[in-house]
Amino acid sequence: MANAYDVIVIGSGPGGYIAAIRAAQLGLKTAIVEREHLAGICSNWGCIPTKALLRSAEVFHYAKHPGNYGIKIEGSVTPDLKAIVARSRGIAERMNGGVGFLMKKNKVDIIWGEAKLSKPGEIVVSKPSKKPVEPQAPLPKNVLPEGTYTAKHIIIATGARPRALPGIEPDGKLIWTYFEAMKPAEMPKSLLVMGSGAIGIEFASFYRTLGVDVTVVEVMKTVMPVEDAEISALAKKQFEKQGMKIHLEAKVTKVEKGANSITAHVEMKDGKVETITADRMISAVGVQANIENIGLEALGVKTDRGFIAIDGYGKTNVPGIYAIGDVAGPPMLAHKAEHEAVICVEKIAGLPNVHPMDKLKIPGCTYCHPQVASVGLTEAKAKELGRDIRVGRFPFVANGKAIALGEDQGLVKTIFDKKTGELLGAHLVGAEVTELIQGFVVAMNLETTEEELMHTIFPHPTISETLKESVLDAYGRALNA
Repeated sequence: MANAYDVIVIGSGPGGYIAAIRAAQLGLKTAIVEREHLAGICSNWGCIPTKALLRSAEVFHYAKHPGNYGIKIEGSVTPDLKAIVARSRGIAERMNGGVGFLMKKNKVDIIWGEAKLSKPGEIVVSKPSKKPVEPQAPLPKNVLPEGTYTAKHIIIATGARPRALPGIEPDGKLIWTYFEAMKPAEMPKSLLVMGSGAIGIEFASFYRTLGVDVTVVEVMKTVMPVEDAEISALAKKQFEKQGMKIHLEAKVTKVEKGANSITAHVEMKDGKVETITADRMISAVGVQANIENIGLEALGVKTDRGFIAIDGYGKTNVPGIYAIGDVAGPPMLAHKAEHEAVICVEKIAGLPNVHPMDKLKIPGCTYCHPQVASVGLTEAKAKELGRDIRVGRFPFVANGKAIALGEDQGLVKTIFDKKTGELLGAHLVGAEVTELIQGFVVAMNLETTEEELMHTIFPHPTISETLKESVLDAYGRALNA
């Protein structure tokens, strides 16, 4: 039957399209369903276009401080907001079109519309209920229409959307989500960011670098609360040095809207309520999974705290139905979704030696300035678990390449099991640490010990040398500090 497949994937974000490609590679007849834009939030409104914005801010920062590098620039340097946004959106469209090309290359059918589970092994696809936020790359010519489709295996990869707090719902004008924050019509003079997770702190960093007066309100004790406390404290110090105002253990209780500004009532740590007025506010209090209206209840698919419940291979409690990515729970990261996709499909295909997801080995990256990256246990978590640990630290200020780059504010922190030498966690803050963290991720996956890391030759001069020095420091053997 033309409408019958081995695998149907619902959602074409990083988890969905990777699942479709891997299934096709393994010889499974595959289709993918999308209702809004190919490549999902990550490529259209998240990971990629935000990095384009941050890159523009970084270039602006260097242009504003040429004297630090022995260069003179005559005249003023100003950001062109329209051009910055256009560059970011153009990159998003390029990524969007790239996924369309990959679907065609791998002979994956694209079904356009909203999918709903109708019965085991069957979905009904109807016309999208809403238009995309903005037009993207033209759809491939091989798009199939709405209708009924069947598959032996159905993978749900519907992603997530911004969470809204009651009474402080984004309105798209004065209170933004990341959608509006990515393409402002004009640059606000002041900005209040509610939430200091990866989304909140990246936008805070972008706008502050471009000269906006930025205030961050975070309900937890540290910025970027999932990170190691020591790393978070160092990052906060750098943010404040840049002029960012940060209130920890504080929460927005009410927002009053003016004609072209907001006034937030913020309950501070001491219980006092202060008012903060800003031109715009970004609500960055997390995301919630897209589990509604896809037929989960009718088929009895279990959910847990707003996410689809799965095992280590993406299986739900209902045979033939799987879930991957944000819809299947934290961490809400594109690379986690991609890896889950491969695990899920290879298990479906019956490949040998498929390993379940190990969430302790998923790296996390935040692309603020300075960057933050980590993998594994924090120092506090390791102690909470009763591990006897060794902790190594090495500062960027003692690294020749970091000094030469003018990026000497950073730290690499490593955590080892004292008895076995197992690398339990690594936490970095500083320039390009999102590129460096993978060295520790590989080491953890290979079950590398401290001795093997110490015997590894790192190239000189590189910032990567800080990784080895941190390991050496954990054992009292640091050479350059």
